[in-house]
Amino acid sequence: MQRGFFTIMWAQFFSALADNALLVAALQLLDEDMAADELKPLLKLGFAAAYVLLAPFVGAFADSMPKGRVMFFCNACKLLGCLSMMFGAEPLVAYAFVGAAAAAYSPAKYGIVTELLPASQLVTANAWIEGLTVGATVFGTVLGATLVSDAVAPTLAAIDVPFVELQGETTGQTAIGAIALLYIVASGINVFVPRTNAATVPFRPNPLSQVVAFVDANRRLWKDPLGKVSLTVTTLFWGAGGTLQVVAIQWAQVNLGMNLSEAGKMPGVVALGVAAGAVVAAKRFTLRDAVRVVPLGIVMGVLCVALAPVTHKGLAQVLMLVIGLLSGFFVVPLNALLQHRGASLMGAGQSISVQNYNENLSICVMCGLTSVALYAGFSVPLALGLLGAFVVVTMVAVEFTVRKLLRDKPTVLDDLAGH
Repeated sequence: MQRGFFTIMWAQFFSALADNALLVAALQLLDEDMAADELKPLLKLGFAAAYVLLAPFVGAFADSMPKGRVMFFCNACKLLGCLSMMFGAEPLVAYAFVGAAAAAYSPAKYGIVTELLPASQLVTANAWIEGLTVGATVFGTVLGATLVSDAVAPTLAAIDVPFVELQGETTGQTAIGAIALLYIVASGINVFVPRTNAATVPFRPNPLSQVVAFVDANRRLWKDPLGKVSLTVTTLFWGAGGTLQVVAIQWAQVNLGMNLSEAGKMPGVVALGVAAGAVVAAKRFTLRDAVRVVPLGIVMGVLCVALAPVTHKGLAQVLMLVIGLLSGFFVVPLNALLQHRGASLMGAGQSISVQNYNENLSICVMCGLTSVALYAGFSVPLALGLLGAFVVVTMVAVEFTVRKLLRDKPTVLDDLAGH
C-alpha cells in the first residue's frame, strides 16, 4: 500500500469518528427537548437524505478537482454544521447539513482509492476503509456516549472557552463543542492527502445536465450483471445497518434498561464485529469470491430477529458481535466489486455517488418506515425484529438472483481473474 493511502485512511477515521459521536450528542439534545421516540430515526433519515438529493452533483464535483481538496472543504462544512448545532440550531436540520457535507466527502474518499491503487488491491483497501470506518463507529458512539455521561459532562461544562458563550448550556451542547475539535483534526490531515495523476472533469454548472448524467450512470451500473448484484446487496446492507445504528440505541434503552450514555455504546459492539470480519475478508476473499458470500447476509438477518426479544445484556452483546462479524465478511468483497465495476463503467467519483444514492435511499426508506411504525404504536423490539425479517427475505431473493446469473452466464466472473 502506498503511504498516501494511509493518510486518506486517518483523515477518514477522524471525520467518521466525529460523525458518529455527533449522532449520540444530537440524540442527547432531542432527549433534553423531550422529543418523541419516532423523531429519533429521523436524525439518520435526514443525514441519509442529503446523500440522495445531492447524488447527481457530488460525484461530478469530486471528479472536478483534486480529491484531497474536496475532502478538506467537506470537513470544514461538517465543522460548520456541528457548531451550528452547538449554538442552538435544530438538531434534525443541523445533522442533515453535516450529512450534505458527508455526501460530497464520500465519492472523493472512495474515488481517490481507485485512482491510487490497482484493482488487485481494492479488496484489501476496502478492508482498511471498512475497518477504520467501523473503528470510528465504535469509538465515535462510545465517545459520544461518554461525553454526555454524568461522569464527563460536568467536567466539560466547567471548561471556560474564550469568546464562546452558550445560552443555557446543556450536556449535549458541551459534548458537541468537544466533537468540533475532531473535525478540525480531520481537516488538518486532509491537507496532506496526495494528489494523483487522474484527470479532472470540469464541473457542469447546469443542474439538468448533471441530473441526466447521473441518471445515465445509475442506469449503466444497474444494467451491469455484477454491478446489479453488488449494488443490490450493499444497498440493502447499508439501509439496514444505518437504521440499526439508531434503533439499537433505542432498543437497548427499552429491553436492557440502559440510559442513553450506556445504550449509545451498544452499536459499537456490532462495529467491532464488522472490523474483525473485514480483516478476515481481506485475507480470504478476492473479487471473484464477492458474489458467493450473500448467504452470510441471510444469517445476519436471522440473528437480528433473534436479538429483538433478548433482555440479557451478555447475550445481546454476543449476538451483536456475531452480526457484525458476518456483516464484515460479506460487505467488504461486495463493496470492492462494486467499486471495481463502477470505476470501469464511469468516473470513480460518479460511481461512488451512484452507490451512495442507492444505499442512502435505502436508509431513508427504512428509517422512515421505522419512524412510522413507532408512531403507529409498534414497540422498538418489534421494529427491530421486522427489520431483521426484511433483511432475510431480501437476501434470499438476492441469493436466487446470483445463482441464476452464474447458471445463465458462467463466464461472468472471468474478467476478475487474478483480482
